[in-house]
Amino acid sequence: MSGKEMKPESSRVPFAGGREAIARDAVVVTGAGSGIGRAIAIRLAAKGWRVVATDVDVHAAEATARALPVTARPHEAAQLDVTDPASAERVARDVSVRLGLGAWVSNAGVSFMERFVDIPMSNYEKTMDVNLKGVFVCGQAAARAMIAAGRGGRIVNTASMAGKQGRVPFLADYVASKFAVVGLTQSMAVELGAYGILVNSVCPGYVTTPMQDRELSWEARLRGTGTDAVRSLMVEDTPLGRLQTPEDVANVVGFLLSEEASFITGEALAVNGGAYMD
Repeated sequence: MSGKEMKPESSRVPFAGGREAIARDAVVVTGAGSGIGRAIAIRLAAKGWRVVATDVDVHAAEATARALPVTARPHEAAQLDVTDPASAERVARDVSVRLGLGAWVSNAGVSFMERFVDIPMSNYEKTMDVNLKGVFVCGQAAARAMIAAGRGGRIVNTASMAGKQGRVPFLADYVASKFAVVGLTQSMAVELGAYGILVNSVCPGYVTTPMQDRELSWEARLRGTGTDAVRSLMVEDTPLGRLQTPEDVANVVGFLLSEEASFITGEALAVNGGAYMD
């Protein structure tokens, strides 16, 4: 790796604009059709954000938008394939021009479960495509729109406690993708800070979502046991003694998009009930 290049200290001017406008802008949430993404959309709407719920399944995104509280500024839904740069650019540009893009939450993700030696390349490629490339593509699109607007903004990426430890059985490809998201978040934060764009990630644990329901069945098969036994292992692994809800994650995202978090960037914030501590 080449030596670290730093701007001369005299040229590093702190960003001073746009803070007061953030809460009046719109926020794009990817993977908002269900699970954590849906909970994030609901929480941000309750905090006064105008939400643009997006999902590869536009009907699921529309259902989330309809479930949000009715306000003077109606929420919206849009179809978005996070792996498609053109799709991400279209959404980011449209929201920025029409509504003001104050924040972007890259939450869309996938998982499969298999022993490392049995993971098919198709699963690996799909996992990396959505979980890593999707965050990269959407981060670029959001940052470009925010830079062009010149008002700063926030980006939050959904990582995982699996992005901080490899002690996660049957999810080697998922672990790799989420470690990469944590690193990408830090790199984005370094480069985008000069534009007043704060970039952070959240690292959930065992969250009760449709994705976890699938994982319970897969892990039970791989362990040769039942789903109740696997669920009990998750609870026992969590010091707070319960599985996590999507709302637990959504509350932290709401904090990261608030003024109280205006000097936090580059962080991978654990929200997992103590299942992993660093």
